[in-house]
Amino acid sequence: MQVSVETTQGLERCLTITVPAEKVDSAVQSQLRRMASDKNRRVPGFRPGKVPVSVITKMYGPSVRQDVVGEVAQRSYVEAIIAEKINPAGSPRLELTESTTGTDLQFKATVEVYPEFEVAGVDKIEVEKPVVTIGEADLDDMIETLRKQNAEWEDVSRAAADGDKANINFVGKIDGEEFEGGKADAFDITIGGGQMIPGFEDAIIGAEAGKEVVANVTFPDNYHAENLKGKEAEFAITVNSIQGQILPEITEEFVKKFGVETGDIAQLREEVKKNMQRELDQNLKTQVKEQVIEGLVSQNEIDLPSALITQEIDALRQQAMQRFGDQAKNAPELPAELFKEQAEKRVKIGLVLGEFIKANELKVEDERVEAQIATMASAYEDADQVIEYYKGNEQLMEQMRNVALEDQAIDALLAKAKVTEVEKSFKDVMQPAQ
Repeated sequence: MQVSVETTQGLERCLTITVPAEKVDSAVQSQLRRMASDKNRRVPGFRPGKVPVSVITKMYGPSVRQDVVGEVAQRSYVEAIIAEKINPAGSPRLELTESTTGTDLQFKATVEVYPEFEVAGVDKIEVEKPVVTIGEADLDDMIETLRKQNAEWEDVSRAAADGDKANINFVGKIDGEEFEGGKADAFDITIGGGQMIPGFEDAIIGAEAGKEVVANVTFPDNYHAENLKGKEAEFAITVNSIQGQILPEITEEFVKKFGVETGDIAQLREEVKKNMQRELDQNLKTQVKEQVIEGLVSQNEIDLPSALITQEIDALRQQAMQRFGDQAKNAPELPAELFKEQAEKRVKIGLVLGEFIKANELKVEDERVEAQIATMASAYEDADQVIEYYKGNEQLMEQMRNVALEDQAIDALLAKAKVTEVEKSFKDVMQPAQ
């Protein structure tokens, strides 16, 4: 077998592969003989398994040669990329020529390869690492949040205030004309919750039930509806009713709702602080990781195989469709362009991080995997059961190993990066995640 490799453009390689006629003809004859001796094949005038090869050749010769040529080409392609040390990033495009007895089979295989590069600029990565201490004030705020989450609501006769719930009717107009989606009756809204565009909820503050108010607003430039972006609108709002929060007192009964059987507020604060610390640690880890990855990919410009980008677009599209649930059946197929930028970023991260792991010969540390599972399980009531479930599921364990290896790579990169520690409050760090 002869192989020549040509770089056509970027990561694309074109292999011209020549397979000797004897190899193809031998494979064709072997298949014809197998068919002739097949006892399950019925040919009029002949006993099963006793059909002459010449008869089978006359009946099936061209189609058998076509099938065999396809199989020989696939096997020869695999042998060629191994011999030429080519690392394909996707399936090849084969261009087969007509094959006749006694003639060498020559075909072309066009395929993209993975980029070859050395990871650079690791020491130029800059990371801002927040240093946070959970104080008593942070704990007080979290306890207050728990009270709000367990609050009851009751109708009030006063004017609406920030944090109240209001039931409203509204009609929106642009240039004096109503528009689609700008009208609703008996609509529930939490004032200050950011549910509506800026300025809408503010107009309700100070209004009493039965009153009408007007909100003059401007739709944001990044609003999801293209026809409303940047447009000025006027909303006529009728306040039907207002409800205020009734916060629960911090009693033994209240404390027991959160699994603290003793009803001791000090113990509740201790448990809440543990949860806050766990969430804080995870958030800090995520923020640092994002900075490391962003710094790494910005220092390494590489060509990306289009085959990998297409695969990633398909995966992202499928995830998006799954979020539609039952409505996905009637939803139109989402365009590839919608996911292209994110797909390219994911592919680049995977390639650069993978090359760093390979170059530094990083191997999964079992202790890290164990610690990772334990940390994840600690968020559940029966941690031991969760750990047992994960360890009994090889697919989940493989996911945990991949995450652990990625974390090892981030730690190795962080050790070489320029890290600046910055003191921040709990609220400043956690706010983006809320």
